[in-house]
Amino acid sequence: MQQSEIHDYLETFFTENDCQIEKNESGYITVQLTIDMDKALMNRPFYWTYLEKTGGTPNPMKIHLITDPKQAPEDVKGEVIHFGAPRLHQLFAITKQRAGFIRLYENPAKGNIDRQIPLHPWLMLNIKISYECDRKKDILRSLGLNLINGVMIDHFFDKMDQTDLQPKIPDYCFTVSPIIKPESGLKRMETYLEKELHSSDHTWAEEAKLRWAQDLDLLDHFYEDQEEKPETYEVEKKALQDQYEPIIKVEIINGGIFYLNALS
Repeated sequence: MQQSEIHDYLETFFTENDCQIEKNESGYITVQLTIDMDKALMNRPFYWTYLEKTGGTPNPMKIHLITDPKQAPEDVKGEVIHFGAPRLHQLFAITKQRAGFIRLYENPAKGNIDRQIPLHPWLMLNIKISYECDRKKDILRSLGLNLINGVMIDHFFDKMDQTDLQPKIPDYCFTVSPIIKPESGLKRMETYLEKELHSSDHTWAEEAKLRWAQDLDLLDHFYEDQEEKPETYEVEKKALQDQYEPIIKVEIINGGIFYLNALS
C-alpha cells in the first residue's frame, strides 16, 4: 500500500464517518473528529464518562496525520502514518467492524431509461495476505467474482471506485438472480488464492528457514556441554520457532455484493 493510497484512504475514512477535514495537503491531513470518532480512536474513556455524568460540553480532539514527512511542512506536528502504523491498523479494524459487508447497485447512464436494465451480481472481497517470519510483509488484494458466469477479476475495488454506485436499486433497473451462491463464490475465491499462493515464489520462506537453522546451531552450541538440556533451552528453542517459522495468513477485511450493468 503506497503512501498516496494511504492518504486517499484516510480522506475517505474520515469523510464517510462525518469528520470535518480542515486541511488536506500533500503529505498531511488535519481532521476534526466527531464525538463518535473521538471515542473510537483517542482512548479517553475517563474524559467521556466524566463529561456524560456532569453534562459538560463535549470537546472532540483534532488530529494531524502525516502521510509523507518529506512533503509535509516542518512546522506540522502529528502522527506519521505508514502501512505498519498502529493508527492505520486501528482504522482498518474500525472499518471492518462497521462496514464488514455492503450491498450496492450501479447507477447506469441516464440515456438507457427507455428500457429495463439488468444488473448482474458480483461478489467482492477485500483481503489482506500476510507473509510472516522474522520479517513481515502485508499485501492487500481485492477480488471480484461474477455470480452469473464465474468470471473472476483482480483489483476489483479500484474498478468500483470509478463506478457510480448507490445503496438502493436505481429506477428502470432489475437485479438478476445469482446462479452461483455467495457461499460457493467464497469457496471459489479461497481455492483461487490457495493455488496462487502455492505456486508463488517461496524464496522468502527458504531464507527464513536458513536463518532459523543458523540461530538454532548457535543455541545448540551454547548448550553442547550439558548432557541434559535445561528448561531454558526448550524455551529459547520455541522462541526461535515463533520468530522464524514461515507463515502465510489470509484475512478477509470486508466484502459485499455489487449489482452491475457491465464490467469489462
